Amino acid sequence: IIKDLHVNVEGNEIVKGLNLEVKKKEVVALMGPNGSGKSTIANVIMGNPKYKVEKGSINYNNKDVLKLKVDERAKLGIFLSFQYPYEIPGLNISNFLRTAYNSLNEKKISIISFRKLLEEKMDLLKIDKSFINRYLNEGFSGGEKKRMEILQMMVLNPSLAIIDEVDSGLDI
Repeated sequence: IIKDLHVNVEGNEIVKGLNLEVKKKEVVALMGPNGSGKSTIANVIMGNPKYKVEKGSINYNNKDVLKLKVDERAKLGIFLSFQYPYEIPGLNISNFLRTAYNSLNEKKISIISFRKLLEEKMDLLKIDKSFINRYLNEGFSGGEKKRMEILQMMVLNPSLAIIDEVDSGLDI
């Protein structure tokens, strides 16, 4: 539940009094022109320090999200899929996802068990197994980056997924 949210970015008020309630299992699409605050809202919910909340509140699962660090928000089940996912040379997909998975779950998963889980999810998305050892988004097409974001969501199983411009970087 977002109440009376006001957000500044580099001295400019972008979000001016937003109220929004999303119910469990509800899908919500925010639409508006460039610069209207859609990505700002996503970044604020996830805790990007570039965005300054001047007023208002965000509550999720009876927690004051604005008082939580980014990792605490992730542990609460919040996931943000980036508009333009970063390339991270040297970090392979399997290690990245297993580390993220283990950081969100009290019970740690073994390398073998995680590999099985990852391959099951990759099969569902028809992602070639060779991607397991590729570096995160390095040299990926727009479509491959988006499929990696969907793979991350499937592996991490968030209770709230925020997808910032699901079609950015994709061909028509």
